[in-house]
Amino acid sequence: MVLLLSPFAPHLSESLWEALGHSPSILDVSWPSYDPAWTEEEVVEVVVQVNGKVRSKFAAPANADEETLKERAVSDPKTQPWIEGHSIKKVIVVKGKLVNIVV
Repeated sequence: MVLLLSPFAPHLSESLWEALGHSPSILDVSWPSYDPAWTEEEVVEVVVQVNGKVRSKFAAPANADEETLKERAVSDPKTQPWIEGHSIKKVIVVKGKLVNIVV
């Protein structure tokens, strides 16, 4: 935390760094690294639209294919009243974001 604070409060960070018992200056320490895999989401929220209006949302795996998202959106209980009695003309899927059902 002290290392992340150093660009904003360098004098305070240097004092805290020395108080914590670190010998080299905080300016000589490299910036913390991260693993890009930690930033990837495993589950995303997919919005379901019927004729361009939001009717439902559901959680789906981030790597779900278009066919799975389409089936799940059409079988969603919240979208059923909006598509019931109509023929589905087109289903537009934006992978990981939304499914738009045109009736």
